[in-house]
Amino acid sequence: MVATVLSKEEMSRMVRGCVPDADDAIVDYIVSTLGDDEDAITELVRPLLEDAGGEPEAIDALCSRLETLFASHAKEQNKNASQSTGSDGLARLLEKPIHMLSQDAVSATGKIGARSVDLESISGRKVLSQVDTQKLEKAEAKIAAKMAKRAARVEYAASKLLDKKEEVDFMAVNPILDYTSTKGKSKDIKLENFDISFAGKRILTNANLTLAFGRRYGLVGRNGIGKSTLLRTLSRRELNVPTHISILHVEQEMVGNDVPAIQAVLSADQWREHLLAEEKRLNALSVEMEKGQSEDDTRSNENFDKDREKVLADLKDVYAKLEAIESDKAESRAASILAGLGFTPDKHQNPTRSFSGGWRMRLALARALFNKPDLLLLDEPTNMLDIPAVIWLENYLKSWPNTLLVVSHDREFLDEVATDILHQHSEKLDYYKGNFTQFDTTKEERRKNQLREYENQVQYRAHLQAFIDRWRYNANRAAQAQMKIKILEKLPELEPPEIENSIFFKFPDPEKLGPPILQMQDCTFGYTPEKPILQHIYLDMQMDSRIAVVGPNGAGKTTMLKLLTGKLEPQKGLVHRHGRLRFALFSQHHVDQLDVNVSSVEFMAKNWPGKSEEEYRRQLASFGITGMVGLQQISTLSGGQKSRVAFACLGLQNPHFLILDEPTNHLDMDSIDALTSALTQFKGGVVIVSHDERFIKAVCNELWVCEGGSLKKFQGEGIKEYKEYVLSKGL
Repeated sequence: MVATVLSKEEMSRMVRGCVPDADDAIVDYIVSTLGDDEDAITELVRPLLEDAGGEPEAIDALCSRLETLFASHAKEQNKNASQSTGSDGLARLLEKPIHMLSQDAVSATGKIGARSVDLESISGRKVLSQVDTQKLEKAEAKIAAKMAKRAARVEYAASKLLDKKEEVDFMAVNPILDYTSTKGKSKDIKLENFDISFAGKRILTNANLTLAFGRRYGLVGRNGIGKSTLLRTLSRRELNVPTHISILHVEQEMVGNDVPAIQAVLSADQWREHLLAEEKRLNALSVEMEKGQSEDDTRSNENFDKDREKVLADLKDVYAKLEAIESDKAESRAASILAGLGFTPDKHQNPTRSFSGGWRMRLALARALFNKPDLLLLDEPTNMLDIPAVIWLENYLKSWPNTLLVVSHDREFLDEVATDILHQHSEKLDYYKGNFTQFDTTKEERRKNQLREYENQVQYRAHLQAFIDRWRYNANRAAQAQMKIKILEKLPELEPPEIENSIFFKFPDPEKLGPPILQMQDCTFGYTPEKPILQHIYLDMQMDSRIAVVGPNGAGKTTMLKLLTGKLEPQKGLVHRHGRLRFALFSQHHVDQLDVNVSSVEFMAKNWPGKSEEEYRRQLASFGITGMVGLQQISTLSGGQKSRVAFACLGLQNPHFLILDEPTNHLDMDSIDALTSALTQFKGGVVIVSHDERFIKAVCNELWVCEGGSLKKFQGEGIKEYKEYVLSKGL
């Protein structure tokens, strides 16, 4: 191996000489790879060096040198091995028996030792295998360990690179692309027979993906099925997407820095930024040329005119491209997008680091919408939005001119936005025309048809088998029986329709309390007396209350929940809570409240001691965490599974009131249905903050609007009418 010929320092210098600007993590990874695998030169090292910006000639020279070193080292090892064997060793090898297959066996199979060959039937005698099974197993284990080690190094190197968030622009998943030059090219995407795996788990097998340009696709499926992995694979171009198609994937909040919010949005259009920089450079060059000509009269006028004409021609080309992309309207368009997502004009010049994670997630979404990529990938875009922003995004995406692929659990959002639905399940993708409601209906009809077809096939097979069993050995019917046998053998293999396991949630019913339960009279709260957040609040809540609190972000909804639970006390007014009243709060950032370094059972035992492991596991099973999942570290669970653990912890508190802040975030649709059913059957009170229209409509019978420093009961007919009210106000 190269590691025995060169030291790590020498190898690092060689790589640095080839690609001076390579990241430290890439250099370390290449050096460690070269240490134990010669195949890595072609399979891994060369592509990494090319991606890092190395010159092709330098990369060829480095790879040739490494291959030469491998070859010389291997030759030296073979020489030493032959010397150690000697004449005695050669004699022992020659004395071993050699068993050869007949020529017929070789020609019938195409290779010696193929598994399909019956040696006894070919030769008429039993052939003794000369394969040492123990050595074969050791060799296979060694190969498997080698592949696992390589995969682990790839993952480690990738994680090291991604940890350097300040150096990574998550929006720049493509190099700068002149999208004015891609007009007229087909931007449909058609990918056939591809596989995707993640962490050793198969996500898709022999899948086909077709995205017609201009269509809006909703990607649905259960938690943990791999929807986000599919989006990530597309965005990283690990699938063969044409290079002239630009892709943007919004899944993480943007990194905060001192750049103003509106400039962060404008800079997302890298082609426009490139043109503006080029315009500035050419203008400066033109001024410098004029100045140089006036100071140096000896310079050839002919050369000067030629150079100046080229600069002016390039500048004219830049101006034409800026005009083609309507660069002069960019700032107003960026401001409009920011306003739609809830950024007031006074926040447009605030540095991005001054915003919280949820608002920076909105900035990432604003950057993608401004950039207008050919393929926009959105992963749960409504999670961080309030109802006014969701309404704005729905209307904005309905006129989206390019291709959209969005993962969402919000059925109303998908009904408004999607023109097609992709259903991911059982390592495959199914296509449905229409929005989510049409998909739900068609899926059920398709399932019934598959079940009917399956039952008919089972009956037909049973009929054939009964005829065969009855007449197989009857001389008069033997021919018919043989024909039935052939028909039965040619029938396709039966696959029963997929039956998805139902998910059930259950909260324990609390003991009854006599009124009054919870009352607030003329309450006012603010973190400083000069700036009250909520004023003049009046409410009376009972054990059967089902209340939804809605309103724009920043209006004080979360503050209101803290006032209800007693985590905050009002500056003015009176709050009365029943002496035995217990609350259980599900926070929007509930993951921060979980200890991800322990298992779910250990976390519950630590915070709510006094029960057996079986009781904790039974409680987790009430929320879909079954089997060994409850004994896994919480850090290994998906977002939806972590939410279920948080719900199970709420149940342990045996609350009279459930206070839920955005409970549907990260849950799949089946889990949302299970949560809806559990809350409907719960005998205590429920207060939720949510933007999910269907969830609010199914659970709540009262709607309270939090805006303008007040909390008032909505006088309309529910969430649908509230959305119309928001649209009428132009929020």
